[in-house]
Amino acid sequence: MKLSDFDFDLPDDLIATRPAKPRSAARMLVVQPDALTDAGVRDLTHWLRPGDRLVLNDTKVIPARLVGERVRATSDGSGRARVEFTLTQPNPDGSWQALGKPLRKMRAGDRVEFATGLKAELAAKTDSEVTLRFEAEGAALDAALDAVGEMPLPPYIAAKRAPDGQDRDDYQSIWARHAGAVAAPTASLHFDAPLLDALRARGVDFTEVTLHVGAGTFLPVKVEDVTTHKMHAEWGEVTARAAQDIAQTRAQGGRVIPVGTTALRLIETAARSGQIEPFRGETDIFIYPGFTFQAADGLITNFHLPQSTLLMLVSAMMGRDRMLAAYAHAVAARYRFFSYGDASLLLPRG
Repeated sequence: MKLSDFDFDLPDDLIATRPAKPRSAARMLVVQPDALTDAGVRDLTHWLRPGDRLVLNDTKVIPARLVGERVRATSDGSGRARVEFTLTQPNPDGSWQALGKPLRKMRAGDRVEFATGLKAELAAKTDSEVTLRFEAEGAALDAALDAVGEMPLPPYIAAKRAPDGQDRDDYQSIWARHAGAVAAPTASLHFDAPLLDALRARGVDFTEVTLHVGAGTFLPVKVEDVTTHKMHAEWGEVTARAAQDIAQTRAQGGRVIPVGTTALRLIETAARSGQIEPFRGETDIFIYPGFTFQAADGLITNFHLPQSTLLMLVSAMMGRDRMLAAYAHAVAARYRFFSYGDASLLLPRG
């Protein structure tokens, strides 16, 4: 498989910079082996059956974009300068990996001061990122980040506009509870309380898992032979109860349908033995055509970047030709793409 096998033409004006209002008003393309059906997210009550189970990623996006002032002792008094960081992942010692700007002017030992008194030390630097060690920790750090940070919008949105207060709500699922993600599981953003209530009334069950989405989700594939691509690692957990509920649903003939590629990647990690089991740790699972799904019977997801690992994932579920045809239809019908865009429901067995 070549990287070019997963390319398609996408008009720039189809990249959504704001979500649908209300959330469940987004459009939804239903992709089946022999049919493409234009629908809406609210129509999930028609497409899902009693006994089906949606798997929700309950990670919570932290306000990971920080603007501060570098403080460095210099003889000429030029040691203060504006700097920006985007936190990417926590380290076991409590420090954070981050992207820094302007990176070339930063060096280990620099002090950084943010608003409301939050301070950090630039503990280390590489060619691509830095390590920040904050003075605050635990709940105090969470509160400080919430006060001074901005939501880390994806690069293709940030290139068009700056984050604002509305993104605090828009870029967070309504079931978010475990802080740690620096990117949203964006299929979750289509759900609101009325839709959840309608699905429950339909007899659809829900299971929550946690995968803290990292900034690596936006990294491009740089190799032509896609099978040699190395995925970034992300931390996740499938509890014993979650594994039991998912296994029971499948045993009883219900369908397990993750809401988003992050939830799918996590439960497939937990099912590598052939049956789903409790899991806690890092996963770097890479799903591309030829993959055998052990836990997921479908998927609710957004429309993804050309040549991305996520397009490869949906192609693994539905077939590359089928997904490229679905994307061609979505472009022609002017569906909205990427994180704030419209949804698709993939049903590989009709």
